[in-house]
Amino acid sequence: MQITSLKGRLLVATSDMIDPNFFRTVVLLLEHGPQGSLGLVLNRPTAIGLREPLPRWSEFASAPAEFFRGGPVDPSAVIGMARAEGLSEERWSPLLEDVGVVDLRSDPADAGAAIKGLRVFRGYSGWAATQLEGELSAGGWLVTEPAPDDVFTKAPDALWHRAIRRRPRGPNWIAMHRRPPLPN
Repeated sequence: MQITSLKGRLLVATSDMIDPNFFRTVVLLLEHGPQGSLGLVLNRPTAIGLREPLPRWSEFASAPAEFFRGGPVDPSAVIGMARAEGLSEERWSPLLEDVGVVDLRSDPADAGAAIKGLRVFRGYSGWAATQLEGELSAGGWLVTEPAPDDVFTKAPDALWHRAIRRRPRGPNWIAMHRRPPLPN
């Protein structure tokens, strides 16, 4: 099966996504290919501040300056996403225009004014080979392009609705707004 990479795109959970880990989530795909996929949930802040565990990096954090739950896989993993210009490839891996994964083990003072925003995630979302394609085929996700501020939004609770509104209106759009039936 030929897989077209969705790296750098957003997955927007539909009402058919019944996994509670992904209910009304927006996931940025960092990797996607024949070996599997890896992404970060962009709209699940945890209310756990960054100042104590990452004191050198916390000053660069975008509001809300707290850890986000990147997904259910390996909650001890910590991944930083930065908006930056001119960082060396040893310090970061670009994903979108000026957004990429930053090495949180490095000293942020060496980066100076190059870092314009930071979001830190605990855990990540992962799919085995072809698993994501199956979820896409089953209607669990819609794919869309990210907006420039999606990763660093100050209103993560509104991100799912904003991403939905970007989609063309049609049968999928209507399915996204279905509400689950109320219990009797």
